[in-house]
Parts: sequence; C-alpha cells; structure tokens
Amino acid sequence: MAVVEVKNTNGDKVSEIELSDEIFNVPVKKSILHEVVRMQMASRRRGTAAVKHRSDIAGSTIKLYRQKGTGRARRGNIKSPLLRGGGVVFGPDPRSYAFKVPKKVRRLALKMALSSKMQNQSIIVLDAFALDQIKTKTVASAIKQLALKKPLIITDSKDTNLELSSRNIPGVKVLRVEGLNVYDILNHETLVLVEPSIKQIEGRFAA
Repeated sequence: MAVVEVKNTNGDKVSEIELSDEIFNVPVKKSILHEVVRMQMASRRRGTAAVKHRSDIAGSTIKLYRQKGTGRARRGNIKSPLLRGGGVVFGPDPRSYAFKVPKKVRRLALKMALSSKMQNQSIIVLDAFALDQIKTKTVASAIKQLALKKPLIITDSKDTNLELSSRNIPGVKVLRVEGLNVYDILNHETLVLVEPSIKQIEGRFAA
C-alpha cells in the first residue's frame, strides 16, 4: 500500500494514511478511460436539434395549380421542401446520444483514473476543509497556500459552505464521493481528498 501524507489547509503534515493498491495502484489503459469519458460526454449532449418536416408545416394541402397545360413543373402543395417555407428533408430530430458501458468497465476506469493521479503524484490528502461561513477568500487562500493547480476537491458529505465558497474560483470544483467520476478526475490537475472520503471511496468499490 502507498503511504501518503495527510496535511492541513496550511500545508503542514498532520499524519500519514495508506491508500489501497486495489484502487490507487491499477495499471492504466488509455483505451478504457477514453471509452468511459466518451460515454459521459455523449450522455451530456442535449440532442434537442430539430426541424419542421413536411408534415409539421402549417399550410393548405391543396394542389397549387393544375398538373398539365401550364408549362411549369409539376407541383404539389405549398409545404413542398422545394419551396421557400416548406418542410426540411432529412433534417435532425430530437434524439439521445447516450450509450452504456458495462458496469465493470466503468468501475475499472474509475480505479484507473485514481491510479493515474497517484502515479503522477497529483493526489493531496487533507485532514479537513471546514469553513465556518461562506467565504471565497478563505478557500482561495488555502488553495494558494497548498499550491494547488485546478483542484478537484472530494468531500465525504454535503458541505454547503465549501461548495458555495469555491464555485466562483476558476478551475476549482467540489464533489461528494457519490459524484466522483472519470471525466472530472482527468479534467483537473490535482485531486484533493478530504481524509474521511477515502474510506467512502474504498467502500464504494467494495459494494
């Protein structure tokens, strides 16, 4: 098991903690990470693009003029796609872009994402990140003191003060353990784990 220092918000070492090799020391495969991130991004697509087809256009269905004898092209009703204001041919309709990846693959990808941060020495464990009030300046000061770059802060439970205090700081995101995901781990340079959240992460994989 890897041993990691536990620090306080001033950057001072408080204690040490062991991180499970089954979660934080897994061989990383980029293809698996890519597949799971692609799944996450596809699920976020709104898929609301739409056009009006011929049947959706409001207008008369009467034939514009007689079939023969006018010297003009044969024409149906005013909703024809060939006319201005007519329906659109082969245009997009609302759809879902979401697709599923097997649960075992998703769990493995999450372990790989955590392991990649461990291998890059981009994991910092804090004993606590408690705030008495909503104060962005306090969080910004702690981040500067710890020299964190684009941190993803993982908490063990809902912390309204921390979540609201950090939301206006560029590059900073606070997640609870249940919201931990591959994309956010890879998208942030530093993974900050509040110490109690580690047991919850291990429990999540044990379930």
